Amino acid sequence: MIALPAASVTLRDEGSKTNWSVAVAAFRLAAVPVTRELYAAVHGEAPPSPAGPRTPVTEVSWNDAVRFCNALSLQAGLRPCYAIGGDPEARDVTCDPAAGGYRLPSEAEWEYACRAGTTGERYGELDAIAWHRDNSGGAPHEVATREPNAWGFFDTIGNAWEWCWDVYDPKVYGPYRVFRGGGWNDRPRGLRASCRRKSHPTFRVDDLGFRVARSI
Repeated sequence: MIALPAASVTLRDEGSKTNWSVAVAAFRLAAVPVTRELYAAVHGEAPPSPAGPRTPVTEVSWNDAVRFCNALSLQAGLRPCYAIGGDPEARDVTCDPAAGGYRLPSEAEWEYACRAGTTGERYGELDAIAWHRDNSGGAPHEVATREPNAWGFFDTIGNAWEWCWDVYDPKVYGPYRVFRGGGWNDRPRGLRASCRRKSHPTFRVDDLGFRVARSI
């Protein structure tokens, strides 16, 4: 995992044309998304897929992702961050970052790491940094096979979207959670550091996964 110092991050929602600033404490973030190999090592199996073991795990819901984080924490001898109840909409899930275990990044943490100090749409030339609709051949690829950003993070743009902790807009979309980064089947508009998407915490699809973070 890569350690990042505290910062202030400006996020933008293009639908409402609004910007807002978020203070981010120091944290660590995995250099690559969780792979099918790692997911299977923790849970015993990964969701069925023709993709190889070193590709991002997909077909995982937000609920699946937070349960994986707790399981990985326990396997590593760390106190889990999440308290998880029985609500399928995850309204009863709480997070204690100070617990020290693995967790999903906030979307501010995710964008901070993705940008790596840059301010444009993405941190490099699209074909060089990302697997997307025009170069993926219609399938996910092994992680870390495109160029990383300046801080050493791979696949934050392209290959698979990544769940974040945040609720998107509870007044309008209820329990929908944020995901970021674009996937192997996306066009350039979805492959930007600022692009925000959302879905229900039970949603699963073949181009949506996650990566893990830890607080410092």
